Amino acid sequence: MPKHIRFNTILFFTIIGIFIIDQNIKMLFVDGFRYYTNYMDFILVYNKGVAFSMFSFLNEWLKYIQLILVSSILLYTMYLKKVCYAIPIGFMLGGAFSNIYDRFIHGGVVDMFYWHGWPYPIMGQDGFAVFNFADVMIDLAVAWILLLNFKPKLCKS
Repeated sequence: MPKHIRFNTILFFTIIGIFIIDQNIKMLFVDGFRYYTNYMDFILVYNKGVAFSMFSFLNEWLKYIQLILVSSILLYTMYLKKVCYAIPIGFMLGGAFSNIYDRFIHGGVVDMFYWHGWPYPIMGQDGFAVFNFADVMIDLAVAWILLLNFKPKLCKS
């Protein structure tokens, strides 16, 4: 199979897979699921900004700015066609497109995992940010891409 077809196939199915998984998890919470523990609560929050609600002052413009940025990453990635980047970029774009979709449908990103347990009380904090599956996939993708860049032997294509 030609490299560009293999790359595009892996990228497409990874993006779609992450998007579908994330949206299904989010629908559980939009439909009313909640669960509380000593360390992590499963709640529903609509984040109008990005990480830690930054840039929420951009209101409606934020989703369009993000859509342009994420689409640019997709185009650049398709230009590179490095197969070893297909899965981590798919994780990143699947999570990013899912969060952008939330902004259009719900008016903000659906977040649900609220980590408030150890070690935060020890550190003098009440808790950490509320986040979602897409955020975890984006963070994992960034770490994976950094690893591929710092260890080029891992990326032979």
